[in-house]
Amino acid sequence: MEHPDPNNPAPGDDTRPNPVGVGENICPECDGTGKVSGQTCAYCSGHGIVLEGIAGA
Repeated sequence: MEHPDPNNPAPGDDTRPNPVGVGENICPECDGTGKVSGQTCAYCSGHGIVLEGIAGA
């Protein structure tokens, strides 16, 4: 799944897309569904993914 808006990161994103040392991961709050209790996940903005730093990069 592609992160929809690189200029507007989700609250759970560590950084914006495409810098060296960053990768996509499944959102830990919604387990990648984009929903929590039937509502849009606030942590990933409903995308189901978050951007995180990659260890050692």
